[in-house]
Order: sequence, then C-alpha cells, then structure tokens
Amino acid sequence: MAHLWQKLMSLPFIRSEASEAASDSSDVYASELLLDPRTAAHLERLTGRSCSRQLIYRTAMTHRSVLHDHQGEQAKPESNQRLEFLGDAVLDLLISDHLFKLFPDSDEGHLSNNRAKIVNRKSLAAFALELQLGEHLIIGDSADKQKIRTSESALADAFEALIGAIYLDQGLAGAERFVMEHVIGRVDLNKLVEAEYNYKSRLIEYTQSRQWPPPLYTVIAEEGAEHEKSFTVEVSCSAFTLGRGVAPRKKDAEQLAAKEAMSLLGSKDPFSSPSTP
Repeated sequence: MAHLWQKLMSLPFIRSEASEAASDSSDVYASELLLDPRTAAHLERLTGRSCSRQLIYRTAMTHRSVLHDHQGEQAKPESNQRLEFLGDAVLDLLISDHLFKLFPDSDEGHLSNNRAKIVNRKSLAAFALELQLGEHLIIGDSADKQKIRTSESALADAFEALIGAIYLDQGLAGAERFVMEHVIGRVDLNKLVEAEYNYKSRLIEYTQSRQWPPPLYTVIAEEGAEHEKSFTVEVSCSAFTLGRGVAPRKKDAEQLAAKEAMSLLGSKDPFSSPSTP
C-alpha cells in the first residue's frame, strides 16, 4: 500500500502538468496532436464520452518507439509511459476500493494478492486485446509494428495509459465507469479469489505442515530449438513422483507440475504413511 500511496501523491502535479500541455494549441506540431478519426471514434465508444482533449488520448496511444524516430529534435512527441504510470495508480486505487468493499472479511495480504491477479501485465494485455487497442497504437516507422501491436507489454501499457487519459479528461468518476465496465464487469471475482496460481508455494506449505521433505523439481526432458524450447519437469517428495508439467519455460513447467501434485494430494495419499513419506 505504501507504493500505491507514493504514486497517488504525485497525481495532482501530473494532472496540472498534462492539462497545461493539452491547452497549448499553438505548437508547431499541432496537426500531429490530433487523433486519427477512426481511433477517436473507437475511443469514444469505449469511454462513452467525446475525446475533446485529443492530445491526452493521442499520447495514451503513442508507443515509446515513436521517440526513436524523433531523436535529436527539439520538439518531439511524448510516449504513453507517463500516462501509464498515472493509469497504473488510478487502476490500483479503483480495484483496491472495489475489493475492500466486496470482501469486508479479507485481510490486507488477501486483498493485495487478489488485486495482483486482476492488474497483472497478462490480464491488462488481455483487456487491451479485447478492446482492440493494439490496432490503434501509434508506433515508430522504424519499429516492428505488427510485433508491437500484439506485444503483452505494449498492450498493458496502452491500457493503463488510456485509464490515465480518461482520469485527466473525465476525472475519477469517468475512470471508474471505464474500469467497472471493462475490468470489473469482465472478471468473475468470486472465482478469481478462490484460485491460487502459485501452486509451488501451496505445495511447500502442504509438505511443511506434514513435516515432509521439501518438493524436488527435476527437468526430465528439454526439447526444441533455442527459440521454441519445451521443458518437462517432474516434482517429487522422498522419491515419490507427485506431478509433471510441460511448458516453454522451466518456471511455468514447475508450476504445472506442482498443480498436478496438489490435485493428487487432494484426492488421495500417495505415500505409505499418513504422517511422513
């Protein structure tokens, strides 16, 4: 929460600074500060309001690769990184407020864990992909446009930057409307809070509670070319194999193996003794 508070403390300054930048209509690059009509129409459908402050929304859609094409120029466009910082703080606040009210019996750790499941990069990129934000990104001419439009990082940044732009344009109420419709309205929170994705931690807790040896993860197969490898990992405890996982990354394969192990341990005792393996 301290990290969130530090980010929120800077919002009034950012709001003021962005407002001043948006009001400067005499800039020599004024024609470049307008949104493409197709993008403007799309964002207006998403936000439910007219994009009157077009500079803010154009900035939200501007990938940092654009700056590379303007190196050395005195006046150059701004990427969406600052708005992404602002949108991240606003999104954290709105999700925190919603979870705080929805789960009054949850402690700080539980609330923080559930918030992280909603606002992680993968989830945000999925929201952006569903809203087709990648198709409207402004990307530098020298960059791989197709790759960036589907990049998890670029999509997540654009989604948070758009929330920052809505906050500056419509205030917290406008940002809340957007988040409620496009985040909260698309997530099954009750199902989400019941899911625990860190199966490795759960397996460690399970074995420790029974005073068993710690789980051992072993790579038993590694296949494919360097750029498309596949790892097969087994998890065991005292020579008893509990689960197996296959994934492009070792860490993901370990998680899948631990997940299978927890499923096994939840259905039966694979050991000869109920107390120790």
